[in-house]
Amino acid sequence: MTRLRQVPRAEVTDELTMRMYGLLFGDRDPVAEPGTATGTPGDWWSVFALVPDVMKHAVEGFGLYRSPARRLHPVLRELGQTRAGWARGSQFVFSQHCKSCRALGMSEERIAAIAAWGTADCFTPVERAVLAYTDALVFDGGRVHDAVFAALQAHLSDEEILELTYITAMYEMHATITRALRLEFDDRDDPIVEVAAPEGEAARDIGADISGDR
Repeated sequence: MTRLRQVPRAEVTDELTMRMYGLLFGDRDPVAEPGTATGTPGDWWSVFALVPDVMKHAVEGFGLYRSPARRLHPVLRELGQTRAGWARGSQFVFSQHCKSCRALGMSEERIAAIAAWGTADCFTPVERAVLAYTDALVFDGGRVHDAVFAALQAHLSDEEILELTYITAMYEMHATITRALRLEFDDRDDPIVEVAAPEGEAARDIGADISGDR
């Protein structure tokens, strides 16, 4: 379950949160009766409702990236967002933005290839530049090689690159938050745990056995 308390509808005092609850959950209380039209639990919203200013800031960010004022092509935007979700290991962000890619008419082949784009031949040069740049933002913390940036600049204006950078980094943030707070599809136990030895077996250093260091 989520690591922070969720806010029931009866406790909501601000207009924006109530409006978002109505949009996503209808008349239901999202805590007592979770679930959205896209199949998510919806607890991102009920946790962000804890701090109305944070909710407002996040919703304004969603409005910013979907604004008709954006110069960046929506497909390039979604490639960055989807790849950021995959690279940061967020099942929620990756899954949601695969759906956004599909809504833009992207083929199933291309959506499936985002996870292994480096070996795929279904992306255009500008799309490959966007994916390489996204990896530098997420995996390398913004350490972007000059060759990667030059490939991006060969296709995109400065304004488009700033939009891509801001939106992709914003979604890396959301990917990180959902994992940290165990929201939505990121409410999962860490798979890296000790696997118990067979019953009755004592602790054993296999490396020492192999090397003869015993």
